[in-house]
Amino acid sequence: MRYFIVNYVLTPKGQTDEMISVSRNIKKNDLQTAAVILDFKKQQVVKASMNGTVIPRDWDRIRDYYYQHYPKVIDQIEQFYAVAMPAPAQ
Repeated sequence: MRYFIVNYVLTPKGQTDEMISVSRNIKKNDLQTAAVILDFKKQQVVKASMNGTVIPRDWDRIRDYYYQHYPKVIDQIEQFYAVAMPAPAQ
């Protein structure tokens, strides 16, 4: 588990669903379709866009945003790499 990958999918009802996955490698398809890819080994943003708009690749800001929604997943990835990161303020 190195990469945290986020995809957004439009549902038939017109809503947007957020789907996350974790992976040891980035696939070519991930680079083409994912909205956000975070590399926890290097602590860097590989890709960040929303609806085709590129957003600033600020590691702390993006990591903290997704930590609010997926703390258990991110904790597991960080523990895997023994990354000492402070928890976001609540």
